[in-house]
Amino acid sequence: MRNEVGFAERRDTAAKAKQALLERARAMAPSNDPAFAERQAQRRAVAIAREARVAERRAAKAAEAAARAAAEAEALRVAEAERAAAEKAAAELAARQKAMRDAKYAARKIRRG
Repeated sequence: MRNEVGFAERRDTAAKAKQALLERARAMAPSNDPAFAERQAQRRAVAIAREARVAERRAAKAAEAAARAAAEAEALRVAEAERAAAEKAAAELAARQKAMRDAKYAARKIRRG
């Protein structure tokens, strides 16, 4: 008598082994651990806190960028005002010099007569 195992027996044995593995895996699943839910809640809380810190940093960077832009705009405005004042002073100086030159030429003309 030969000890031959038929296809159906091999299939049944494989199915039983697979079922045993699945049951063992389910028994060892972390979701069955009572501390698992607590650890998950802690992880969620840490993730939420991290997201809040990231959002806070982003808001601070945006506020800093806005302040920097406002300061740059103010500096540009002041520089433009200084440039305009310097141009006005240069124009006034040129006008005074021209008036002095014209007066000098007029005085020379009068002297030569």
